[in-house]
Amino acid sequence: MAEPFILVLFYSRGGATAAMAEQVGRGVELVPGVAARLRTVPAVSADTEQAAAEIPDSGPLYCDIEDLRDCSGLALGSPTRFGNMAAPLKYFVDQTSSLWLSGAMIDKPAVVFTSTSSLHGGQETTLLSMMLPLMHHGMVIAGLPYSEPGLMSARSGGTPYGASHWAGEGSDRALDDTEAALCRALGSRVARLATSRTG
Repeated sequence: MAEPFILVLFYSRGGATAAMAEQVGRGVELVPGVAARLRTVPAVSADTEQAAAEIPDSGPLYCDIEDLRDCSGLALGSPTRFGNMAAPLKYFVDQTSSLWLSGAMIDKPAVVFTSTSSLHGGQETTLLSMMLPLMHHGMVIAGLPYSEPGLMSARSGGTPYGASHWAGEGSDRALDDTEAALCRALGSRVARLATSRTG
């Protein structure tokens, strides 16, 4: 039997959300018996003639429906776009009707994470926007509890709705120690919830 895995599915343009995804994945793998599977989605374009290559030039592979169907839990990450998830991630999620029809995602745990270029760029609304389709899929949404000390000491990112990061105007501000710790805590939490569900 294959090892259970948490799908860490994200879109990242400037690299900040990808850095968060790596920390979430590290947190997942702190839980014995669970692997992290990092996947991304291709960019979308107004040019309908353009098509992305099947395999990205670098980084994680593109996600497919089987990754979602077979995962034990999901961590979904996106940069903020006007207080909402980025279009490439939304486009991918919009293609998951077959999983909704089959009920494949029902009762699986899910968490969300985001990165913004401005400190008040809509982190919490973006996290909430990512939760909505997951709730339609029947997933069980988890946040970060206030037992995580970083939630009270964070000066840039970190919410009870999920991990967040302030990347700066040029998306070049690295994750600080608190943000990275909250990402790992988020990954560990969804992994623990997944193992308690299957164990």
